[in-house]
Amino acid sequence: MTAQDQQRLGKTLWAIADQLRGAMNADDFRDYMLAFLFLRYLSDNYEVAAKKELGSDYPKFGADDPRVPLAIWYANNPGDVVDFEKQMRRKVHYVIKPDHLWANIANLAKNQSGDLLETLREGFKYIENESFESAFLGLFSEINLSSEKLGRTHADKNAKLCDIIKEIAKGLKEFSSDVDALGDAYEYLIGQFAAGSGRKAGEFYTPQQISTILSRIVTLDSQEPNTGPVKHLGSVFDFACGSGSLLLNVRQQLKKQGGTIGKIHGQEKNITTYNLARMNMLLHGVKDTEFEIYHGDTLTNDWDILRETNPAKMPKFDAIVANPPFSLRWESKEELGEDVRFKNHGIAPKSAADFAFLLHGFHYLKEQGVMAIILPHGVLFRGGAEERIRTKLLKDGHVDTVIGLPANLFYSTGIPVCILVLKKCKKPDDVLFINAAEHFEKGKRQNVLSAEHIDKIVETYRDRREEDRYSKRVPLDRIEAEGYNLNISRYISTATAEAEIDLAKTHSGLVELERKITDAARRHNKFLGELRLPPIPYGNSEK
Repeated sequence: MTAQDQQRLGKTLWAIADQLRGAMNADDFRDYMLAFLFLRYLSDNYEVAAKKELGSDYPKFGADDPRVPLAIWYANNPGDVVDFEKQMRRKVHYVIKPDHLWANIANLAKNQSGDLLETLREGFKYIENESFESAFLGLFSEINLSSEKLGRTHADKNAKLCDIIKEIAKGLKEFSSDVDALGDAYEYLIGQFAAGSGRKAGEFYTPQQISTILSRIVTLDSQEPNTGPVKHLGSVFDFACGSGSLLLNVRQQLKKQGGTIGKIHGQEKNITTYNLARMNMLLHGVKDTEFEIYHGDTLTNDWDILRETNPAKMPKFDAIVANPPFSLRWESKEELGEDVRFKNHGIAPKSAADFAFLLHGFHYLKEQGVMAIILPHGVLFRGGAEERIRTKLLKDGHVDTVIGLPANLFYSTGIPVCILVLKKCKKPDDVLFINAAEHFEKGKRQNVLSAEHIDKIVETYRDRREEDRYSKRVPLDRIEAEGYNLNISRYISTATAEAEIDLAKTHSGLVELERKITDAARRHNKFLGELRLPPIPYGNSEK
């Protein structure tokens, strides 16, 4: 499927969402829409694999039998079902019962079946508890099939779901041949819902253009970026992963370059967004054994595997990417001074957890790893505890690059942000500053970074290239002289020099202009004289 078709599919689904959500707000309807798209993906992928597995034994749709082909095969081969499902778990890592397949759900919706709602309930429950080797408990917990927003009575709810699913099935029909495109449609819808969610969007979505910058940076060789992308990342971690789009972007960038990721790790506090992330992984073909997303609070560090005290067992990651909530108020208790994440640098202030997030991720970075994190500009220059943390990171040689981005790139805020690139071991003894704040295209709602803007940022980082008014390598003694302030304008001047004025040329031009005025006035007065009207004064004529 072409990029144009993928976008058309996304727009088709968005139009359906816009048309059908009725009394629901966009956030509520998002959960239904994306859950059904997820079910469609799992079903299509499963049926393709089942058809290949059963070969000529796979039944055909018949006009005289409304059941889906797998339902017919199950009915005709009850003794082989267990072995078949074992084989499917090996091949696609999950099982879906025939009644729960999208084709059957869509058929129930088309016929306004009263069994639809209950079939969906059973299907969601089975997928959460039994489909996969790992239990995906609560995967559909935010999909309230009993919600009064669907209708007052059971029949009303069932009818509403029939309408929604029937329209989605109709919209997807012409795209049914390409399973992979559903992942792109899912991402498109998340972006569209984010655009309509205002400040809430920051909870679950990082715009793709910014994701791409971070992803391309961390997939370059951490010690020698100018040698190009790595072929393999053993692990990648996003401790505020939202819907998982940033992690998936890292995977996509590696895949483009012929590389692979060992395992994807993410953590997300918001339950709805956590479920979106798990669906998003599966929907993009990441097997359940290839990722682990944890529902919990990053700042309190409640994920057991990260609380491991044995250094030999403590997880460390090759690449860390993150877009945490900006300047979040948090409980910076005194006892956190002994927390292994903060004890060497200090505790971020209660008013802004930005450095708490940064230090959390940095603690779990491998010695040869690379971390790229999006933060508000304030972290570059604010004083107090933040200045002490910033100074320690700089003195220890951990701050590699500071990238200033334009304002109004995010759905959740219009403030300009920066990307900090950190490493535990870095070769250059300077800090690279990139001022990309003035390089963007004006959009209707948000400003936009074009492919050229993104390429320039990444290539400047890769080659550590200096360019007047855009990038500069600054030695630590200069930064020390500035009080360890990382405000980009202190190191890269963006002031425009006033154009020089050629006085002789300007004087000559003024003399010529005066001559033309005089000649024109004389001609005009000649006409006025013929009309016996008084002349207009000009030049020195009044003297």
